[in-house]
Amino acid sequence: MPIRSLFIANRGEIAVRIIRAARELGIETIQAYSDADESSLAVQIADRAVNVGPPHATKSYLRVDGMVQAARDAGADAVHPGYGFLAENAEFADAVVAAGMTFVGPDGDMIRMMGDKVSARQAAIRAGVPVVPGSEGRIDDPDAARALAEEIGFPVMIKAAAGGGGRGIRIADDMAAFEAELPKARAEAEAAFGDGGLYIEKVIGQARHIEVQVLGDGENVVHCYERECSLQRRRQKVWEEAPAACLNDAVRAKLCDSAVALAKAVNYQGAGTVEYLYDDATEEFYFIEMNTRIQVEHPCSEWITGLDLVAEMIRIAGGGKLRHAQSDIEARGHAIEVRLNAEDPANNFMPFPGLVGDLRLPGGPGVRFDSMLYSGYAIPPFYDSLLGKLIVWAETRDEAITRLDSALSELTIEGVKTTAPLFRALAADATVREGDFHTKWLEGWLTDNAARLT
Repeated sequence: MPIRSLFIANRGEIAVRIIRAARELGIETIQAYSDADESSLAVQIADRAVNVGPPHATKSYLRVDGMVQAARDAGADAVHPGYGFLAENAEFADAVVAAGMTFVGPDGDMIRMMGDKVSARQAAIRAGVPVVPGSEGRIDDPDAARALAEEIGFPVMIKAAAGGGGRGIRIADDMAAFEAELPKARAEAEAAFGDGGLYIEKVIGQARHIEVQVLGDGENVVHCYERECSLQRRRQKVWEEAPAACLNDAVRAKLCDSAVALAKAVNYQGAGTVEYLYDDATEEFYFIEMNTRIQVEHPCSEWITGLDLVAEMIRIAGGGKLRHAQSDIEARGHAIEVRLNAEDPANNFMPFPGLVGDLRLPGGPGVRFDSMLYSGYAIPPFYDSLLGKLIVWAETRDEAITRLDSALSELTIEGVKTTAPLFRALAADATVREGDFHTKWLEGWLTDNAARLT
């Protein structure tokens, strides 16, 4: 049934984003907050707010029982998890439903299947989606792992089956490195995700990271075209754009159709992202994982299609069907998003929480800034350093980069260091302008251009 009251089980800019979408749908918003977030923008603009515990996330935002009880006590009839924290926690999704509320996203079984890289890979194979050469299931036997690594050829990637966000990944260039990294990878996976399961994948050299945004209602699925997320630091995305300029129309169609085929095969419901590695040299793409939530970079897809993805996933969770056929969704122009973090890029990206002083945000045609900031806000040191996202749109990619640089020149966030200097330097870089990069490119660039980040 339609959602009347929505509990936001998250914080920061995504909480603000969800509140704004819900408000336009006429839905009451109830914001969860820790002691550290009592003065947050999300708390200030929500209809109501509920304290869920101490500052540390393990005692507040990551407590399944506490979050569910808080939502239930507040009288919410639905819960939106945002991204991060409990967004891809199957037990949380199950608990929300068991408490008589609607979970805004796929159900727990879907999260389990697609959140486990092995079962997601198997689902992709069944749907006819190409996958990176690697193990067909979890690798528990060291001898079998060695044999597979030799079979597919080095370098190989040892990955946590339950991993995400670039964590739980180790690269081995030869058998000696493989022997050393395998037990470390298992221990790291267990510590980070409570699951020591591993699988092995062939490393695709100089790959690009392309992802397809999908929407499903449990029966039908549409795509909202693709995004490129190849500019990464330590496997964390920093700059995203849509569409991917490296794809021709034929490859784009095959890529997007494959994402729809996978989502249809599993009867996907909600907003999701199907992620791929793309090999420029061969024009081949390979499925790597599916994220069963809204992505940080979703505004890029919103801007080129004109859809409000957060509102759409709320409507679907409330029992609505897809409102657009694939033929209705057209891509126009080019959008770029950069992630503004409270970090000092001139000092090895050291976190830099603090008190926001003078705040001046860019504006004008084709400029959007999604953030949690206001002048006088004390950025807490307990959470991810993301402050907000600057997103620009223009008719062409080159014009979008120029607009991004112009918007960054207007941006002032006094009192804290941010990653803005990194993006001004990238916007001026000839290789970035040409779009000639891959997932490892930025690491090398940072080594050679540290002086430009002050």
